[in-house]
Amino acid sequence: MTIAALEAMTIAELAAKHREVFGTPTRSRNRQYLINHLAWRMQERETGSLSPRALERIAKLAPAAPARWQEPIPKRASASSPSAPSVDPRVPSVGTTITRIYEGVEHQVTVLDRGFEYQGMRHRSLSGIARQITGRSWNGYVFFLGRDQGAAESEAAEASSEVSAEVSR
Repeated sequence: MTIAALEAMTIAELAAKHREVFGTPTRSRNRQYLINHLAWRMQERETGSLSPRALERIAKLAPAAPARWQEPIPKRASASSPSAPSVDPRVPSVGTTITRIYEGVEHQVTVLDRGFEYQGMRHRSLSGIARQITGRSWNGYVFFLGRDQGAAESEAAEASSEVSAEVSR
């Protein structure tokens, strides 16, 4: 695997790769962080871990610190046991049509097994579709599905908009 291959992966694929490589699930959904973290581990496997001198210095300066740098590198998974990609729990089930009325115009997005369809085109993220509709950056989940329960409503930009989700299979 190369760093270029990491760049082509979706967040769900990066999270699955993180679980495979580190043996633990990631708490981050930040794409660049996951790429950097996985690239660091690839480099570590290629060039080796910290030098014995660095390990001694760490043990001397921080004896109570967790020894993450000493954790064994898990063996690569065999081709016969592929890891299942994780699914973002915020994404509605496949086939769901999300309807958003923005500035008086109705926009419909269909959830696909890998991405979303809007106006006959496939998109990787809701954020890209929201940017196409509004002309500015949006968190796609906030734009299409609303804020989490208990969160404050946004300002006037959303005052003229409605959000709804319909299931059409």
